[in-house]
Amino acid sequence: MTVKPKKRGRPAKGAQSLSQQVIVDKAKQLMKLQGKVPSIRQLATELSIDAMAIYYYFKNKDELLEAIGVSLVEGIYVPGTLNDWREEIAELGWSYLNLLGQYSGLLETLMKMKTTGPAEVFISRFNQVIAGVGLDTSEAGHAVNLLADYLHGFAFAMQFSDVDKETKRAIYNGSISLYMKAIQPELSSGSASE
Repeated sequence: MTVKPKKRGRPAKGAQSLSQQVIVDKAKQLMKLQGKVPSIRQLATELSIDAMAIYYYFKNKDELLEAIGVSLVEGIYVPGTLNDWREEIAELGWSYLNLLGQYSGLLETLMKMKTTGPAEVFISRFNQVIAGVGLDTSEAGHAVNLLADYLHGFAFAMQFSDVDKETKRAIYNGSISLYMKAIQPELSSGSASE
Protein backbone atom coordinates (compact mmCIF):
# COMPACT_ATOMS: atom_id res chain seq x y z
CA MET A 1 0.00 0.00 0.00
CA THR A 2 1.37 3.38 -0.93
CA VAL A 3 0.64 6.57 0.92
CA LYS A 4 0.17 9.71 -1.09
CA PRO A 5 2.54 12.42 0.05
CA LYS A 6 0.96 15.45 1.63
CA LYS A 7 0.54 18.33 -0.78
CA ARG A 8 3.01 21.04 0.10
CA GLY A 9 1.17 23.94 1.68
CA ARG A 10 -1.95 22.04 2.61
CA PRO A 11 -2.40 21.61 6.37
CA ALA A 12 -2.05 18.04 7.58
CA LYS A 13 -5.30 16.28 8.45
CA GLY A 14 -5.72 15.92 12.18
CA ALA A 15 -3.05 18.54 12.89
CA GLN A 16 -3.72 21.35 15.35
CA SER A 17 -6.68 23.37 14.22
CA LEU A 18 -5.03 25.85 11.92
CA SER A 19 -7.12 28.67 10.52
CA GLN A 20 -6.79 32.22 9.27
CA GLN A 21 -7.66 33.45 12.76
CA VAL A 22 -5.00 31.29 14.45
CA ILE A 23 -2.38 32.59 12.01
CA VAL A 24 -3.45 36.23 12.44
CA ASP A 25 -3.53 35.92 16.24
CA LYS A 26 -0.02 34.45 16.34
CA ALA A 27 1.25 37.16 13.97
CA LYS A 28 -0.26 39.88 16.18
CA GLN A 29 1.31 38.32 19.26
CA LEU A 30 4.74 38.21 17.62
CA MET A 31 4.33 41.73 16.26
CA LYS A 32 3.57 43.09 19.71
CA LEU A 33 6.66 41.40 21.16
CA GLN A 34 9.06 42.25 18.33
CA GLY A 35 7.79 45.59 17.05
CA LYS A 36 7.52 44.32 13.48
CA VAL A 37 5.51 41.91 11.38
CA PRO A 38 7.08 38.45 11.59
CA SER A 39 8.34 36.75 8.47
CA ILE A 40 6.28 33.90 7.04
CA ARG A 41 9.06 31.50 8.00
CA GLN A 42 9.15 32.72 11.61
CA LEU A 43 5.37 32.63 11.86
CA ALA A 44 5.34 29.05 10.55
CA THR A 45 8.04 28.04 13.04
CA GLU A 46 6.03 29.51 15.92
CA LEU A 47 2.94 27.63 14.74
CA SER A 48 4.93 24.41 14.17
CA ILE A 49 3.81 24.16 10.57
CA ASP A 50 5.40 24.23 7.14
CA ALA A 51 5.67 27.81 5.83
CA MET A 52 3.69 26.83 2.75
CA ALA A 53 0.68 25.98 4.95
CA ILE A 54 0.23 29.71 5.60
CA TYR A 55 -0.22 30.19 1.86
CA TYR A 56 -3.11 27.75 2.00
CA TYR A 57 -4.99 30.41 4.02
CA PHE A 58 -3.45 33.58 2.56
CA LYS A 59 -2.47 33.77 -1.10
CA ASN A 60 0.48 36.08 -0.35
CA LYS A 61 2.09 38.16 2.39
CA ASP A 62 0.09 41.27 1.41
CA GLU A 63 -3.16 39.39 2.07
CA LEU A 64 -1.82 38.31 5.47
CA LEU A 65 -0.77 41.90 6.29
CA GLU A 66 -4.25 43.09 5.36
CA ALA A 67 -5.83 40.55 7.70
CA ILE A 68 -3.48 41.52 10.55
CA GLY A 69 -4.08 45.24 9.99
CA VAL A 70 -7.86 44.89 9.82
CA SER A 71 -7.91 42.69 12.91
CA LEU A 72 -5.89 45.23 14.89
CA VAL A 73 -7.82 48.31 13.74
CA GLU A 74 -11.13 46.56 14.46
CA GLY A 75 -10.04 46.66 18.11
CA ILE A 76 -10.20 50.46 18.37
CA TYR A 77 -13.08 52.41 19.85
CA VAL A 78 -16.50 51.61 18.44
CA PRO A 79 -18.62 54.80 18.38
CA GLY A 80 -22.00 54.98 20.00
CA THR A 81 -21.42 55.09 23.75
CA LEU A 82 -20.76 58.82 24.18
CA ASN A 83 -23.36 61.56 23.77
CA ASP A 84 -21.35 64.14 21.86
CA TRP A 85 -19.75 63.72 18.42
CA ARG A 86 -16.68 65.64 19.65
CA GLU A 87 -16.16 63.16 22.46
CA GLU A 88 -16.63 60.31 19.98
CA ILE A 89 -13.99 61.75 17.60
CA ALA A 90 -11.59 62.33 20.51
CA GLU A 91 -12.05 58.77 21.77
CA LEU A 92 -11.75 57.24 18.29
CA GLY A 93 -8.50 59.07 17.65
CA TRP A 94 -7.06 58.35 21.10
CA SER A 95 -7.83 54.63 20.85
CA TYR A 96 -6.13 54.52 17.44
CA LEU A 97 -3.06 56.24 18.90
CA ASN A 98 -2.98 53.72 21.75
CA LEU A 99 -3.10 50.88 19.22
CA LEU A 100 -0.19 52.38 17.28
CA GLY A 101 1.69 52.75 20.57
CA GLN A 102 1.14 49.11 21.57
CA TYR A 103 2.37 47.79 18.22
CA SER A 104 5.46 49.82 17.43
CA GLY A 105 5.80 48.41 13.90
CA LEU A 106 2.15 48.87 12.99
CA LEU A 107 2.37 52.46 11.73
CA GLU A 108 5.13 51.58 9.27
CA THR A 109 3.26 48.45 8.21
CA LEU A 110 0.04 50.40 7.56
CA MET A 111 1.90 53.06 5.57
CA LYS A 112 3.47 50.41 3.31
CA MET A 113 0.30 48.40 2.71
CA LYS A 114 -1.05 48.23 -0.82
CA THR A 115 -4.57 47.47 0.40
CA THR A 116 -7.02 49.68 2.26
CA GLY A 117 -8.84 47.32 4.64
CA PRO A 118 -7.54 48.84 7.90
CA ALA A 119 -8.21 52.38 6.62
CA GLU A 120 -11.74 51.37 5.65
CA VAL A 121 -12.43 50.22 9.23
CA PHE A 122 -11.29 53.60 10.60
CA ILE A 123 -13.17 55.57 7.91
CA SER A 124 -16.36 53.62 8.62
CA ARG A 125 -16.18 54.45 12.32
CA PHE A 126 -15.34 58.08 11.59
CA ASN A 127 -18.33 58.37 9.23
CA GLN A 128 -20.57 56.84 11.88
CA VAL A 129 -19.51 59.60 14.31
CA ILE A 130 -19.93 62.52 11.94
CA ALA A 131 -23.16 61.35 10.29
CA GLY A 132 -25.18 64.11 11.97
CA VAL A 133 -22.59 66.88 11.74
CA GLY A 134 -23.70 68.04 8.29
CA LEU A 135 -20.58 67.52 6.20
CA ASP A 136 -21.01 66.60 2.56
CA THR A 137 -19.16 63.58 1.16
CA SER A 138 -16.19 65.61 -0.05
CA GLU A 139 -15.83 67.47 3.27
CA ALA A 140 -16.09 64.21 5.21
CA GLY A 141 -13.33 62.73 3.04
CA HIS A 142 -11.09 65.73 3.70
CA ALA A 143 -11.90 65.61 7.41
CA VAL A 144 -10.98 61.94 7.80
CA ASN A 145 -7.78 62.41 5.75
CA LEU A 146 -6.74 65.35 7.91
CA LEU A 147 -7.45 63.42 11.09
CA ALA A 148 -5.56 60.34 9.87
CA ASP A 149 -2.57 62.46 8.84
CA TYR A 150 -2.55 64.17 12.24
CA LEU A 151 -2.82 60.86 14.13
CA HIS A 152 -0.04 59.27 12.09
CA GLY A 153 2.20 62.29 12.59
CA PHE A 154 1.45 62.35 16.32
CA ALA A 155 2.17 58.63 16.65
CA PHE A 156 5.43 59.01 14.73
CA ALA A 157 6.55 61.96 16.88
CA MET A 158 5.69 60.14 20.10
CA GLN A 159 8.05 57.31 19.13
CA PHE A 160 10.89 59.74 19.83
CA SER A 161 9.43 61.31 22.96
CA ASP A 162 9.64 60.32 26.58
CA VAL A 163 6.63 62.33 27.78
CA ASP A 164 4.20 60.48 30.00
CA LYS A 165 0.75 59.34 28.91
CA GLU A 166 -1.01 62.20 30.72
CA THR A 167 1.08 64.80 28.88
CA LYS A 168 0.50 63.02 25.56
CA ARG A 169 -3.24 63.11 26.21
CA ALA A 170 -3.13 66.83 27.04
CA ILE A 171 -1.26 67.58 23.80
CA TYR A 172 -3.70 65.41 21.87
CA ASN A 173 -6.78 67.03 23.45
CA GLY A 174 -5.59 70.52 22.54
CA SER A 175 -4.96 69.60 18.93
CA ILE A 176 -8.11 67.55 18.48
CA SER A 177 -10.21 70.42 19.88
CA LEU A 178 -8.83 72.73 17.20
CA TYR A 179 -9.50 70.08 14.59
CA MET A 180 -13.14 69.81 15.64
CA LYS A 181 -13.58 73.60 15.54
CA ALA A 182 -12.41 73.47 11.95
CA ILE A 183 -14.92 70.76 11.08
CA GLN A 184 -17.91 72.64 12.44
CA PRO A 185 -17.05 75.91 14.16
CA GLU A 186 -20.59 76.76 15.27
CA LEU A 187 -20.95 73.44 17.11
CA SER A 188 -17.42 73.19 18.52
CA SER A 189 -17.56 75.66 21.39
CA GLY A 190 -16.71 72.86 23.85
CA SER A 191 -13.43 70.95 24.02
CA ALA A 192 -12.58 67.30 23.78
CA SER A 193 -12.99 65.24 26.91
CA GLU A 194 -9.95 64.88 29.12
